[in-house]
Amino acid sequence: MAVMQDEKDTAEKRGPAAVPARHKHRGVWWHRGRRVATNANMILAILLAAAAVFLINRLAWHYNQRWNISWDKYYTLSDKTLGMLSSLEDDVEVNALYQKSHPLYNDVYRLLREYEYADRKMNGKGRLKVEIIDTDRDLAIAREKAIKYDVHKPNVVIFDVKGRTKYVEAKDLSDYKYELLAGQAVKTRISFKGEQEFSSAILSVSQAARPKVYFLTGHGERSITDYGSQAGFSGVATLMRRDNMDVKPLRLNSTEGVPEDCSLLVIAGADKKISDSEVDMISKYLGRNGRLLCLLDPAVRTGLEPLLEKWGVKLTEDVVVGPSLSGRDLIINEYGGHPAVKKLADLTTMFFMPRSVEPMEGSSAEMVTASDKARVSVLAFTTPGWAEMNLNENPARFHEGVDRKGPVSVAVAVEKGAIGGIDVEIKPTRIVVIGDSYFVSNGTLEKAVGGNVDLLMSCVSWLLERESLMAISAKSPYELRMDMNAEQLRLMTLSIVGILPGLMAIIGLIVWLRRRA
Repeated sequence: MAVMQDEKDTAEKRGPAAVPARHKHRGVWWHRGRRVATNANMILAILLAAAAVFLINRLAWHYNQRWNISWDKYYTLSDKTLGMLSSLEDDVEVNALYQKSHPLYNDVYRLLREYEYADRKMNGKGRLKVEIIDTDRDLAIAREKAIKYDVHKPNVVIFDVKGRTKYVEAKDLSDYKYELLAGQAVKTRISFKGEQEFSSAILSVSQAARPKVYFLTGHGERSITDYGSQAGFSGVATLMRRDNMDVKPLRLNSTEGVPEDCSLLVIAGADKKISDSEVDMISKYLGRNGRLLCLLDPAVRTGLEPLLEKWGVKLTEDVVVGPSLSGRDLIINEYGGHPAVKKLADLTTMFFMPRSVEPMEGSSAEMVTASDKARVSVLAFTTPGWAEMNLNENPARFHEGVDRKGPVSVAVAVEKGAIGGIDVEIKPTRIVVIGDSYFVSNGTLEKAVGGNVDLLMSCVSWLLERESLMAISAKSPYELRMDMNAEQLRLMTLSIVGILPGLMAIIGLIVWLRRRA
């Protein structure tokens, strides 16, 4: 024992170089002759570090604050949205069924997280229950949500408040422009309307009163309970219910008139004459600022013709023909400047042997400005087509002096009671008449033809004054572009491919030589 103690004393006298690189002596850690720490000090340091981390997390939890330092404020919510979120009284369930590979996934994800953060900040635990589901990975959850909300395609955001639902699809979130480059059409996104659509959806489902839409029956109309592909209109009913509307059938001959709670009356594809007493009921409904959507097929006299003429709408027994794929359809890509079709400029609508629906002479929106007169506006028309008067001619051919050259209108909107430029509490009467009912039948919806659904739902939104529940400007995506000439491009390529890798190699070689020396 005395020998071992002497060796230790000798090592200490020799200095740090004689002490092992790291060893423990009498409860003290040494490293190359320097005292490091005792066991007690190490334990105390660990505890202090843990306490500091705990306190920092507690402070961050209680004083949760974020600063937006992005220069374009792309995902920053507007004051209108923040005010709407602060007034929420019910929980809003938000389910985003999106493919992670979708171009809008990141925008939808970040914007919904911004909604979630703002809601928690203003409402404590929060009213928004956001769930973002990757439909390509979370298959079980995605399937469960798809069954619950009757969704057959991904890339949709569903807002739900006590069973009141609103669906926002990916196509509703952006505007695009098309350019011809090198002989090919290039599609470029020019705006992102996520906040406008999401805030409008939240506001819509938060309102307890749902618009009641009645479909007239008893005259061979298309039925909302018919699931057939040819004449069925169950798909239209599903679209309206998804848009937070209450859809019901209506028989006028068994009632005292159009119900007082009717927000919109739809007459779709009647092939039998409507009685004079029923037409009178419809006229009285319009007289109390009602809303009417008529989808009228050619070669059918429904009994509505005199009523519609009083409202400035002209119906002719003809068929509109023109640009076509099969010879029996009509391709429309020309629209008026009416608010009901302002979003359809880049869409193509396909009608199937429609009839012409036009303003009566002297009833156009440009000529009539008084609030006590109906203003009739063209919604959709064809310029290269014509109105064929011979319904039995196949194939149809234009006959000078008999048929009418284009432009020929196939859809109009009527409004009476609103005074332009004056904000008053007068609810105007609104009517939309379209010369075809097949263009939104189940079979057409299954094929997802062009902008047919967009035209129908845009007209319904205008009729119900739901064009934009939240008037929020769209965001323009920022593009960082570098415009360089050929010489600048060559210099940049040389720098990336040659100079920078070469410089890294030289630095590495110098470091290697210095370490060997």
